[in-house]
Amino acid sequence: MAGRTIVLASASPRRRDLLRQHGYTVEIVPSHVEETAAPYFTVGETTLLNARKKALAVSRKRPKAIVLGADTLVALDNRILGKPKDEEEAFEMLTLLSGRAHEVFSGVWMTRLATGETRHFVEMTRVHFRALEPEEIHAYISRVQPLDKAGAYAAQDDPTKVIARVEGSHTNVIGLPMEAVSGALDEFSLP
Repeated sequence: MAGRTIVLASASPRRRDLLRQHGYTVEIVPSHVEETAAPYFTVGETTLLNARKKALAVSRKRPKAIVLGADTLVALDNRILGKPKDEEEAFEMLTLLSGRAHEVFSGVWMTRLATGETRHFVEMTRVHFRALEPEEIHAYISRVQPLDKAGAYAAQDDPTKVIARVEGSHTNVIGLPMEAVSGALDEFSLP
């Protein structure tokens, strides 16, 4: 239900902005947990595990609040493309994605410990990149600052239209699948 206060277990400005744009009041309380990279889990399971860790770490401090933890990963052929460590790695990632389709997975875990309520899910969106020339990739990197973005790109800031099309939730590619989030939040009891 829009208008509710949500404690976001993340410092992500993109997630905060998406929640606010959908009418929620957002309180930022970063979890500071170390994300798990579990090779024996699927990409979706990994995102959900990390979302759960974030939500539970913060909910222990705020048991009466609805706490939302989320994790988003980009995968190409089941290979996770995380946040690039430098511009060279960003170039390599964008070159891999050029002219191909890949998946964006977001795990979302919402909980209110005081009432025992929990909702969680994984959302997958398929993203198609257009074919990119090396010069375009270099120009994109200089404009978008990709080092804090999984897969080295920003769907919310796509000035050169590297994305040809999106199958599924566009907001998921930004970092939070708002259609599913809103529906799950509506299932929480009123305080």
